[in-house]
Amino acid sequence: MDPILEQYYALENKVLAYNPNLDKAKLFDAFKYADSAHSSQQRKDGSPYITHPLAVASIVADLELDQDSIIAAMLHDTIEDTGATHEEVAQRFGTTVADLVEGVTKLTRVQFNTREEKQMENLRKMLLAMSKDIRVVLVKICDRLHNMRTMQYQSPEKQIIKCRETMDVYAPLAHRLGMQKIKWELEDTSLRYLAPKEYTEITNYLQKHHEKDEAFMQSIQFKITDRLNAMGIQNTTYGRIKHVYSIYRKMLAQDKTIDQIYDLFAIRIIVNSVKDCYAALGVIHEMYKPIPGRFKDYIAMPKANMYQSIHTTVIGNSGHPFEVQI
Repeated sequence: MDPILEQYYALENKVLAYNPNLDKAKLFDAFKYADSAHSSQQRKDGSPYITHPLAVASIVADLELDQDSIIAAMLHDTIEDTGATHEEVAQRFGTTVADLVEGVTKLTRVQFNTREEKQMENLRKMLLAMSKDIRVVLVKICDRLHNMRTMQYQSPEKQIIKCRETMDVYAPLAHRLGMQKIKWELEDTSLRYLAPKEYTEITNYLQKHHEKDEAFMQSIQFKITDRLNAMGIQNTTYGRIKHVYSIYRKMLAQDKTIDQIYDLFAIRIIVNSVKDCYAALGVIHEMYKPIPGRFKDYIAMPKANMYQSIHTTVIGNSGHPFEVQI
């Protein structure tokens, strides 16, 4: 099968998995329309341009967004980079899709002279777009994510400009919208170009310790889940290792080496009530020795954004410190 068609059908199957009512004929029509509109264009790596909107649509599908969002992602560069018009897109795919494409185009066209102006003005434009239709911003973030994944084909100057913009605008926005995995990837990929030496050092360290660290996290997660269940505390417990940019930022802010970071590992425990939060805390402190000065009660004293949880850092049986968020 043709590789591009293969990419399209992979997208179609991904959408069908969560939206069995997908209008396959309409989606395929959008693919053909975008393919034709971009037929004379290529990506920086020499691949047909259609591979980019297909990839963006696939990222949008990972978020399980609706059909109009998938089609808008497929067409997101047609008004910007081809002879397509809002009227033509609206007539063929509906006014909603055309408005989404036009909204993404407006965000793409925003230009800035300074980082401060860029950050504030871009956020204002995006918030304005969000007030009309949040899907505009979601598609734009997915567009930026794929562009970051192919950043190696840009000039060094363009890499720095785009990565700074990603750090200033798109990663914080993804964070506000709860798109944590995308936020982490945007930050890590940006760091690769903004601080290549530090990025390489941290990734090499994580790769070197990967198997041992994963085994440690799984062991801790299993023990905590088992104990909480035994105590009658219903819970969802999972672990994570800090991502590259988060480690870098902490090392920089606290002037520490990676080995000195206490919360390189973190366990998150979700329970049903405030009472269970404090009960779970008692279980954790019974199981593991808490580190003095590393306890924060954001339930009794919520953060300004109303975030509420309990944070504590403890020493595992192997001597490894890890953070627990309840």
